Amino acid sequence: MIPTVPIFGIRVSKVDMAATVSFLTEAVHTREPHQVITANPIMVMAALENPAYMDIMKSAELVVPDGTGVVWAAGYCREPVAERVAGFDLLHELLRQGERYSWKVYLLGSTPEVIQETARRLQLQYPGIIIAGYRDGFFRPEEDEQVVEAIVAAGPDLLFVARGADSQEPWIAKYKSQLAVPIMMGVGGSFDVISGKSRRAPKLFQSLRAEWLYRLLKEPTRYKRMLALPKFAVKVLREKDKVTKVG
Repeated sequence: MIPTVPIFGIRVSKVDMAATVSFLTEAVHTREPHQVITANPIMVMAALENPAYMDIMKSAELVVPDGTGVVWAAGYCREPVAERVAGFDLLHELLRQGERYSWKVYLLGSTPEVIQETARRLQLQYPGIIIAGYRDGFFRPEEDEQVVEAIVAAGPDLLFVARGADSQEPWIAKYKSQLAVPIMMGVGGSFDVISGKSRRAPKLFQSLRAEWLYRLLKEPTRYKRMLALPKFAVKVLREKDKVTKVG
């Protein structure tokens, strides 16, 4: 079992990247379905405001501390995690591991152009993996079953879904048992970066734990969403004794 710390009821992994990859590698070998959620303060606040989303976060087999705010909250409450496990980096670490075992990968989400270029680039970067299939994220709810059937037919070891945190996590949770993929992970805007459509925050912003600031500077329209960050910080400061309380 992975040691965890509860952040407002959401059990967040305390282990580092290497241990995370080792745990998920074992999941592939046992073929046990695992939904992996890369948690940040925005998602935690959304869960606190939406019971259905909270249930999804709580039911995930693994929640990793993607956001620096989550890492800070755990440390502030004296239940520190080993390190930040960024979803973008975890995606690449899993693909590196996948080369060793010829894992099959399915990519779902973003635009037709982005997903096609993402598949092409990942196959070049990790020739040992098998891109078992891909499709864009522009499909209606009535097409869900068709999409699920295509993924099941492809039989991937890894399923990466890029449809935005408000929809990708609920979608994976809804169809988790039908998909039965060992590792199913929402990856947000990762395909945009991999395909070259957008850039990841420069190393300076990463080292300062300010990737959120870089994204805000690049996309000012995100400011409303980003308001969750100070709200999260204030809530942690005010409710320190309740943050890691189990219940």
